[in-house]
Amino acid sequence: MKKISESTRSSFINYSIILVFFLVFQCLLSMGKLSSSFSGQLIPICAYIVMALSLNLVVGISGELSLGHAGFMSVGAFSGVVVATSLQGTVEASPLRLLIAMVMGALIAALAGTIIGIPVLRLRGDYLAIVTLAFGEIIKNVLNCLYVGVDNHGLHFSMKDANAMGMEADGTVIINGPMGALGIQKLSTFVSGILLVFVVLFVIQNLVNSRSGRAVQAIRDNRIAAESCGLNITKYKLMAFVTSAAMAGAAGALYALNYSTVVPKKFDFNTSILILVFVVLGGIGNLRGSIIAAAVLTVLPEMLRQFQDYRMLVYAIVLILIMICTNNQKAKEILAKFGSVFSRKKVAEEDK
Repeated sequence: MKKISESTRSSFINYSIILVFFLVFQCLLSMGKLSSSFSGQLIPICAYIVMALSLNLVVGISGELSLGHAGFMSVGAFSGVVVATSLQGTVEASPLRLLIAMVMGALIAALAGTIIGIPVLRLRGDYLAIVTLAFGEIIKNVLNCLYVGVDNHGLHFSMKDANAMGMEADGTVIINGPMGALGIQKLSTFVSGILLVFVVLFVIQNLVNSRSGRAVQAIRDNRIAAESCGLNITKYKLMAFVTSAAMAGAAGALYALNYSTVVPKKFDFNTSILILVFVVLGGIGNLRGSIIAAAVLTVLPEMLRQFQDYRMLVYAIVLILIMICTNNQKAKEILAKFGSVFSRKKVAEEDK
């Protein structure tokens, strides 16, 4: 009997974690055991898991530091809202509208990633981080000045004000400048969020184990050696960057269609840093760690709400403790010992 490869075993564990998470909380939801505040966090958890996984593709797998990931999320969020609202009279099925909105959000975010990535990915290190940070802030400021509406003649755009769009009297304003998108019909569901997580996890794991994924990792480990072997550095880096942007766009559409109002300020520099925190605390290049870190750290502020003014202090202390434990050599040795003991017990049981 052939042994299961390490990558296949790791992929199976990742899928199992997501499946168990879904079954447990779906059962709690059906029985009414979850509070309204916690149940409202389920879709954002799915969106942030996708964001953490997609950023890990750039930071962990590709080895590049991006600080503008929230910019791609905002592109997907607002384009998804525009598409979903525009289809409101023609496509009645909510799941289909949500699917179209997420696909369009992913495509437009991928287009933005291509436009940004072609000139930017020739940079390295701090320079790349600064440029991607600037991109995120530019996108936020553009959305603050953007007005989008729809009427019987189609979509209308303006960078001045809502009256400058020239819509009919019965037209609907979708994006109202700094006020953001108003009156959004909530289409996102917990099931759709979990399905998106499964799709993103499937794409990333297969990409990492593919020939292109190995090329990306070779470039990360030794750029000069990879280039000397004939690898197109810009091509593979751009592939990972655009794929990551598309996933962030789909997550943004899922996130935005969970609320009745979304403002551009939500997708600022702090959101990019929060997603980067998920990746760092979960382990750079560790997909399973990103899943767990995104889920835990999303609900942690809500769980600490009883501490009121001290909850963010406790949150910061928890982050520091996690970083100490995950980067401490002695802590890693202790965890390795526990793992070796568990594996020996498992082998002994199989021999019996």
